Amino acid sequence: MAPKGSNRANSQNDAVQRLEIPRGTQVSKGKPSDYSSHGVTDNDIFLLPSSDLQLLGILTAIAAAIRLFRIYQPSSVVFDEVHFGGFASKYIKGKFFMDVHPPLAKLLITLAGWLAGFNGDFDFKDIGKDYVEPSVPYVAMRLLPALMGVMTVPTIFLTLKAAGCRTMTAAMGAGLIIFENGLLTQSRLILLDSPLIVFTAFTALAWTCFTNQHEQGPSRAFDPSWWFWLTATGVGLGATVSVKWVGLFTIAWIGSLTILQLWVLLGDTKTVTPRLWFKHFSARVFCLIIIPMAFYMALFAIHFVCLVNPGDGDGFMSSEFQATLNSKGMQDVPVDVALGSRVSLRHHNTQGGYLHSHNHMYPTGSKQQQITLYPHKDENNIWLLENQTQPEGLDGPITGPKAWDTLDPIFIQDGAIIKLYHITTDRRLHSHDVRPPVSEAEWQNEASAYGYEGFEGDANDLFRVEIVKSMCDGAEAKKRLRTIQTKFKLVHVMTGCSLFSHKVKLPDWAYEQQEVTCAKQGTLPNSIWYVEQNEHPMLGANAEKVNYRNPGFLGKFWELQKVMWTTNAGLVDSHAWDSRPPSWPILRRGINFWGKDHRQIYLIGNPVIWWSSTAAIAVYLTFKGLSILRWQRGYQDYDNVNFKRFDYEIGTTVLGWAFHYFPFYLMQRQLFLHHYFPALYFAIMALCQIYDFTTNRISGLGLKERPAIGRGGIAAFLALSIVAFTLYAPLSYGNPWTQDACKKVKLFDTWDWDCNTFHTDLAQYSAGSPSAANAEKTGTPSANLQNEEQTPGSDANVTPQPSVAESILNREEKVEYRDQDGNLLDEKQVAELEGKVSFSTRYETRTRVVDADGNEIADGSAGAEGFAPPHPDVDREPETAADVPENDGRDSPATASLDGDIGKEKAVNEAKTGMPRPASEAKEATK
Repeated sequence: MAPKGSNRANSQNDAVQRLEIPRGTQVSKGKPSDYSSHGVTDNDIFLLPSSDLQLLGILTAIAAAIRLFRIYQPSSVVFDEVHFGGFASKYIKGKFFMDVHPPLAKLLITLAGWLAGFNGDFDFKDIGKDYVEPSVPYVAMRLLPALMGVMTVPTIFLTLKAAGCRTMTAAMGAGLIIFENGLLTQSRLILLDSPLIVFTAFTALAWTCFTNQHEQGPSRAFDPSWWFWLTATGVGLGATVSVKWVGLFTIAWIGSLTILQLWVLLGDTKTVTPRLWFKHFSARVFCLIIIPMAFYMALFAIHFVCLVNPGDGDGFMSSEFQATLNSKGMQDVPVDVALGSRVSLRHHNTQGGYLHSHNHMYPTGSKQQQITLYPHKDENNIWLLENQTQPEGLDGPITGPKAWDTLDPIFIQDGAIIKLYHITTDRRLHSHDVRPPVSEAEWQNEASAYGYEGFEGDANDLFRVEIVKSMCDGAEAKKRLRTIQTKFKLVHVMTGCSLFSHKVKLPDWAYEQQEVTCAKQGTLPNSIWYVEQNEHPMLGANAEKVNYRNPGFLGKFWELQKVMWTTNAGLVDSHAWDSRPPSWPILRRGINFWGKDHRQIYLIGNPVIWWSSTAAIAVYLTFKGLSILRWQRGYQDYDNVNFKRFDYEIGTTVLGWAFHYFPFYLMQRQLFLHHYFPALYFAIMALCQIYDFTTNRISGLGLKERPAIGRGGIAAFLALSIVAFTLYAPLSYGNPWTQDACKKVKLFDTWDWDCNTFHTDLAQYSAGSPSAANAEKTGTPSANLQNEEQTPGSDANVTPQPSVAESILNREEKVEYRDQDGNLLDEKQVAELEGKVSFSTRYETRTRVVDADGNEIADGSAGAEGFAPPHPDVDREPETAADVPENDGRDSPATASLDGDIGKEKAVNEAKTGMPRPASEAKEATK
């Protein structure tokens, strides 16, 4: 037996010898004695031959041609361009908004639009809204995700090469990405999925290159290329998670593989000392944790710098956060609250709306004046705090709500009984044993405003101040009311209920502002209030002042993360176009994006690519299961280097697929087909790797010795994929299509695009195209315009064709019924279900205009704006109000300036009118 010293010397000599091995060749033939992996080759992508680079350039050019083809089409707002284009407008205007996604992709889209001259005036409010007339640089904004979609093609090529695949296999992977219809559709619009996929792909590339360096053993550890790819992986992780939180799945994938690497290093007692192991550990912590976190936080720092003005998203944030926005910050106000103070009361729990009233009555119940919660500052939020009795003067009680204006301030103590006088309507906050109009539970009493000018009020106006000491800031705030610092309940003296608000919106008659009631058993957070604004004539300039604490960057950052998480988790409503994870690998259904002028954009994948990649995952899982059984029975399969490399290399990719797929099973929120795209990328990689092993690396099958068979298989598979791509391309591009061609390729009923949308003949598209723009603006069918444009030389003897308007025979109206999966039910099925299930209105009735041949035609009255679902992953509005203006409910105005008050109410929450709704079917869009 050789001494230990000689073993160490031999190990060092082996390391020196490995340094001299040319790159691109196998590093070790026998089983290594250190942590390097058996059968690994140096696959440095910086040393690719010129033929590979030329092929890569050709593939990238093809991808660009496919992705950019007619990218100007359609020239109107499509699907979630409503939201992500709208975010660009808000960035440019600096208006704060709340979205459930991090800001990187939205900032890049904004940059593309700004460089192209976009000034933010276009609001992207409705699907089908025209881009051309207002000169919106929408093509430049679409170019950014399109170019990122193009870059995915060279990225997968290089990743497969770094994984050890042959050039033709890498070209096959690139071709599958090029001709995948779903990836094409997403990359041609102002959406976030294309940036997400390219950053996920870049992360996979960087990690694959780093793993290749790591598996070559100690000789490559900590050299420049090792550091470069590890750092690039960290940057990729930061970019991916900064587009969507789906990037957390990518982090989990990389993290699990990192733990595996560190575990293997820990077992190498010959070349890895404890000190060296901690060096490996520290390098990975810095590159894979610190760098992504710094990148992510830096993007939010830019986000906050851009959004400095109030916007429709600030209602989600705390008062401290809102105070950092321009014009939202308030001046220092007196800290002590006294009888006679004019105050605004803010709700502690539900996005901090203000206690509000306006001169409009409840339609039911007491029919007294409404009390609501309103998210914006307004003169209708101002209340004057009165004692239960009037103060005594020299000539008796001083009458009127301003009786305390000339008296020394009398601070409001814990337990004080007060009245709240609404200054603009001369009514007092009031409650009684009457059920509220919406929350009609026995434990809820109506909160209203009652009285008139000169009326002293009654016992139902009395509320007791109960300070919640555990929530107060400072000793004095626990004894008496202090602005901002004191949190308190208002308990109705006569009934014992507490003033209460929760996330329930009132109907249109209250402009969908948030309900306020008096709850006998209300939860503590929803019954807590505090004073924000405070003014009293006798509190002079020298009075002690207070203001919100500045949360700083870290405080704002953490609060926004919590709001994003809560809002994202709250997207649980079902939707017509949603789908669940089990349906994604089999491509059960897609998403309806847009429809107009007998064209349609429908998100559906290439079935050849989709199902083949799913089959590849199934093949590996079957292989893994059998290999584990054989290993348990004592078979030495893992002594075969190709068997071991097949298991590890493809297993790494399938693990990436699993991390990007299975977590969705745990989510209760709305989910859609596009959530599967990152997993699809890994599935395509696995398909290519399995094919490469089968044809190029496993000798027993005989295909390694016959490379022509492998190349022929690639050509045949790509040809089949291109055929399928071509068949479904009209749905990806919004191109002309015929009903017959549509029906031939609609393989399943769950592929629920409507073939009746299209013309019966392609010639009908060319007949209407010259005047399409005018027809869109005026609602006049293009066929009529063509008749008017006939030249004098036309044959006068030809019988004139009737115009579209003249050829309409009738207008049919029907109601569509669908099940929970969106499948259309016929009349017999509906009849069978009646009495057994309840039907909810999610599909509104639409008018279908048909001509003499029974063909459906566009009709402005039927809604020609386009049908597409809105997306769930968008900014939602605060719960306190919606975009409905207050109308004057009485002859006399409620405030000094009615127009100003209505304008302020109208600006609240554009969630409802801003949501894209399918024009042809008037369906609620995708949330």
